Amino acid sequence: MHIHILGICGTFMGSLAQLAVAEGHRVTGSDANVYPPMSTQLQHAGIQLTEGYDPAQLEPAPDLVIIGNALSRGNPAVEAVLERGLSYTSGAQWLCDHFLGGRWVLAVSGTHGKTTTASMLAWILEHADMHPGFLIGGVPNNFGVSARLGDTPFFVVEADEYDTAFFDKRSKFVHYRPRTLIINNLEFDHADIFRDLADIQHQFHHLVRTVPGNGLIVAAADRPVEEVLEQGCWSELQRVSAEGGEGVHLADWCAVDIAPDGGSFAVNFRGAEVARVEWQQTGLHNVRNGLSAMAAARHVGVPPSLAGQALGLFEGVKRRMECLGEVGGIRVYDDFAHHPTAIESTLNGLRAKVGDEKIIALIEPRSNTMRMGCHRQQLAHACAGADLVLWYEPEGMDWSLGEVVHHSTVPAKIFGNIEAGVESAVNLAAPGSHIVVMSNGGFGGIHQRLLGALEQKYGRNA
Repeated sequence: MHIHILGICGTFMGSLAQLAVAEGHRVTGSDANVYPPMSTQLQHAGIQLTEGYDPAQLEPAPDLVIIGNALSRGNPAVEAVLERGLSYTSGAQWLCDHFLGGRWVLAVSGTHGKTTTASMLAWILEHADMHPGFLIGGVPNNFGVSARLGDTPFFVVEADEYDTAFFDKRSKFVHYRPRTLIINNLEFDHADIFRDLADIQHQFHHLVRTVPGNGLIVAAADRPVEEVLEQGCWSELQRVSAEGGEGVHLADWCAVDIAPDGGSFAVNFRGAEVARVEWQQTGLHNVRNGLSAMAAARHVGVPPSLAGQALGLFEGVKRRMECLGEVGGIRVYDDFAHHPTAIESTLNGLRAKVGDEKIIALIEPRSNTMRMGCHRQQLAHACAGADLVLWYEPEGMDWSLGEVVHHSTVPAKIFGNIEAGVESAVNLAAPGSHIVVMSNGGFGGIHQRLLGALEQKYGRNA
């Protein structure tokens, strides 16, 4: 079958495209913006990409068009699909119909940590010789790809609450029908489609309703998640918490004896120590992610001690505090920051690891919610873990970052073009500094420009 995917370079749609190729379909696709790592994966899979949405890409007509949720009415390709009566569906529906039926689905949901936790879970199952399939909104370094079919009943999926398509406004995750469900945390996000936190919680309860009675829900022991479960829960429930965290008295799974930088911790299950973890990850947020992954893996038969060993070999995820290189003693990281809480936890985790060494954050508030200014009051505080913050304010932004800079507790400044941001960061950094680039997009290729500018200044080294 010839499948054409509109919006193919999104993390979900690009991963779905790779599954379709692995199943033997001919896949083509288009997107408005093409950038690594997804574009690289698609090219390696032999998928022909078209820039833009000219209706000519639909000639000759494909057998099926899968339409991403970023596309809406008025898009030339969408209008052509409708006018010509072409067969179309959403990515989430096609995933359900073609890959998830009859499989043991382990879904990872929540406002933060979905990609990392799903990557941890898939790796734990792989380490236990369970060879799962997976579809993840990022590239786990242990696998090198964001999706694969797998050859056992187990399938790990990152379960996103964003809407499905212009013709299906339900959250994508209601299509997945998990037997094992992780709910990592809940905060207000996606202000372009949700009115408030209660609106998001309503969608999460739709997800809870799809878990069978003999399934398992692994849930954060915090209030917003509890409010979802109080609406009704028909499955076994296990709560997770880190030492001293909110709701720790409710937790079945608890991380204790946590190192200051999160680099090691012990795991207690219902009061008894069942594993110890020593790994490369940092931050309390990753400790919670690892704990949830261990709990979910136990549901399919992986002993916590073996899961702990697997986490010790976990190599992280591309664009999640990924160290891109070190030049002149200055390290450059790429992090997929999309929300103030994600910014805060990432910077605090790095601070705990590097101590007094200088941290410079370059931040692009690119997510729909941040571009709308919904989190502007939280952004200044979120960056307290850095020594200096450089904010990217592109032309045409709906609100000014001046307010954030004014209330910042650390030195902060605004730059309006990529060259200025690179120049500022390079001039302000010194050997021993850490430059963290935070954006959920390509950020104009600033990462490689930074490394290039540092090499010009200090010469090429490791």
